[in-house]
Amino acid sequence: MSQYYNAKRTTNIFDPKSLFPFKLSRSKIDLFLNCPRCFYLDRRCGIAQPPGFPFSLNTAVDTLLKKEFDIHRAKGESHPLMKTYGVDAIPYDHPKLNEWRDALRAGIQFLHKKTNLLITGGVDDIWITPKKELIIVDYKATAKSREVNLDADWQIGYKRQMEIYQWLFRQNNFKVSDVGYFVYVNGKTDAKAFDAKLEFDVKLIPYTGDDSWVQNSIIDAHKCLLSDKLPKAAMDCDFCAYRTVARKIE
Repeated sequence: MSQYYNAKRTTNIFDPKSLFPFKLSRSKIDLFLNCPRCFYLDRRCGIAQPPGFPFSLNTAVDTLLKKEFDIHRAKGESHPLMKTYGVDAIPYDHPKLNEWRDALRAGIQFLHKKTNLLITGGVDDIWITPKKELIIVDYKATAKSREVNLDADWQIGYKRQMEIYQWLFRQNNFKVSDVGYFVYVNGKTDAKAFDAKLEFDVKLIPYTGDDSWVQNSIIDAHKCLLSDKLPKAAMDCDFCAYRTVARKIE
């Protein structure tokens, strides 16, 4: 058993009787939309899905992109990528930027008073236009032979991620553009040799978000947490399918 995976934790569990706000991250809202049963087992029962392997290369790309954009942020100028794609904006310089980026300890937060859920999310970057509109920016890294896009069904999670961030900043009284951007980094696999280096193509993909679903999803997630009944599994949930088959064997 992995020393990092606690199959039954005793913290960060929703208590229907508690009067204190319960923190619910952007990723857990996405989990609820993907499978209410896995969400309930995680947030209400303390039984989380086994974690996947860490994407160390993606993390490295994320860190380097932040450093690169921060150089232009400090100078109050556009990044060359923004100029190439005709984005009239500069990286947003705000004293809380590092806090907003810290998904584990802080992030951008908003207390949803109707449910007493503290909604949180950690952004990669924020840009600002001359009209003082904030642009939500997310970094993505991959390595594929074809052109990167947002057309795959599983990338609905990327889109929801963007829309929840847009919603969170709007709830914090910021003026937010409907259009966000994915800085999509694609590792080249057509080089003749590795030569101890990996080259990337960088593409800026615009996405027009619609956060109208967020409010109702928070309310629905809260109803799920309040229930004493285990919700149905999603039809396409691999984790639930595995548990069902394994239970029959056991």
